[in-house]
Amino acid sequence: MTRKKRTRTVGSAGPAVFEEKSVTQLDSESRVRQKARKRKGLKAGSRHSDGNALSQRQQGKVRDPRLGSKKLVPLVVDTTKPTKKQRRLSAEQELEQLENDQQLLALLDRLDEGEKLGAGLQKMVDEKLDRIERLMKQLGLLDDVPHVVEEETESKPKARLSDDDLLDQFENMDFEGFGKE
Repeated sequence: MTRKKRTRTVGSAGPAVFEEKSVTQLDSESRVRQKARKRKGLKAGSRHSDGNALSQRQQGKVRDPRLGSKKLVPLVVDTTKPTKKQRRLSAEQELEQLENDQQLLALLDRLDEGEKLGAGLQKMVDEKLDRIERLMKQLGLLDDVPHVVEEETESKPKARLSDDDLLDQFENMDFEGFGKE
């Protein structure tokens, strides 16, 4: 092998430059070096204390899959069907929920303003309105008279009623015999 002769040329980093540092800078650098030295190994006594801490953490997280649910299980199954009055009550509750549905009300307001809804939203609105109509028929709240009025208006050219006409029609409604059959 050939011997490489060493030269005295300066390397790529250039000559070393000496910086004079203040006492506070030296102190802070020494603290950083001291922290790095202290953190090298494990904590003292970790062989004895670390296993307990780890097992306590795992006991809280890992559950035995054999334990199962804590939910109570009925021992006797009730096979009786709900009475007609109970079913009617649930239909009334469902009707009330549908009428108070905030999302449906917001979509109906948007439709009243003339805004076009997407196909999915329009389908949802139609389904909910149909369900409301079915529930009202089931509960006897829907009269057949409005359907007759709609058929008459379909045969004639549709004339839009003014707000005053609608208000007069509402004020003249007979609510006395509404729930009586």
